[in-house]
Amino acid sequence: MHKTVKNLLNIDNDIKDYLNKLNINNNPKIIAVSKTFKIDKILPLIDYGHIDYGENKVQEAVEKWTEVKKKYPKLKLHMIGKLQTNKVKFAVQIFDYIHSVDSEKLAKKIADEQNKINKKIKIFLQVNIGDENQKSGINKNNVKQLVNYCKEIGLDLIGLMCIPPADIDPVGYFEEMNKLNENLNFSDLSMGMSSDFLKAAKHYSTYLRIGSSIFGKRS
Repeated sequence: MHKTVKNLLNIDNDIKDYLNKLNINNNPKIIAVSKTFKIDKILPLIDYGHIDYGENKVQEAVEKWTEVKKKYPKLKLHMIGKLQTNKVKFAVQIFDYIHSVDSEKLAKKIADEQNKINKKIKIFLQVNIGDENQKSGINKNNVKQLVNYCKEIGLDLIGLMCIPPADIDPVGYFEEMNKLNENLNFSDLSMGMSSDFLKAAKHYSTYLRIGSSIFGKRS
């Protein structure tokens, strides 16, 4: 068994054991964050049957995944990085999920482009839960407004996403995100990375974005 597959299975087991012990009914999906890794490093996971992969650059995703997705039509590709409006046209063609919508302008561009090719992409709104100046994301007080706008223009909005501040225990932020998500009646929540995925799973994240714990350190 390939090392990456072993890593993935170990992570999956850790999550299940942890949630069982806490008696929490949650079965989150793992997005294998494959950004910067070449396709030969990712193929063992694809061959094993893993479906969800995350990229944060449109250009890299197009080059890496266009042919692979034709061969493996079940694969789901997640845009987890900041998305510039001038890249939306290409993003919409290759991605199945976009986790980083944080403005009306970006939402409108996605709606326009996906209508052109008759495709429905699943959308998360990125919330700047730690109120950090350097981070993308919408202020939590403006989320409702953006949700309403996205629904008006026909986006398939499925939940919220966050990247909590680094080097602080994220639990408080995860709790807050879960409440916010529940209040908006969303079924999906995108939070948790290699360093904190168990805590995120405990707070009902349904998509965990895990890269280095599966693929190893990025060069």
